[in-house]
Amino acid sequence: MELSQYQIKLIKQSWRNFRDVSPAVVGDLFYSKLFSDHPSLRKMFPKKMDEQYKKLIDTLTTIVVRLDNLDTINDEITEMARRHVDYGVKPVHYKIVGDALLWTLKKGTGCDWNNETEEAWLSCYTILSNLMINVTAQKETL
Repeated sequence: MELSQYQIKLIKQSWRNFRDVSPAVVGDLFYSKLFSDHPSLRKMFPKKMDEQYKKLIDTLTTIVVRLDNLDTINDEITEMARRHVDYGVKPVHYKIVGDALLWTLKKGTGCDWNNETEEAWLSCYTILSNLMINVTAQKETL
């Protein structure tokens, strides 16, 4: 699966809405949704979330900036997946996180959000989460 140039454009345009928003605001919105829908996941995260909010935004920004050549972040995504296994992340969690991420993006993008933008983000997330799930499966079999 690969993103089209049009999908990349949509993702980059929609991410611009988040540039001037504090990571704490975006992170709080995302994690509040995640923990509200799946309270059992809260224990997988630190009590103080400020650093986690920053990591979320930094990771998303890195991905968006490098969308034209996603292969350049494969090593980083693989390492992140390995760390996530150590945190207790299971393949089932990726759908849950994806749902919360899309919800957050939709809320933050407002009236600029449409079906094409959602499909572009979903495709991007699917590509990256599948990579992470595959790394998780490999690590679990070792």
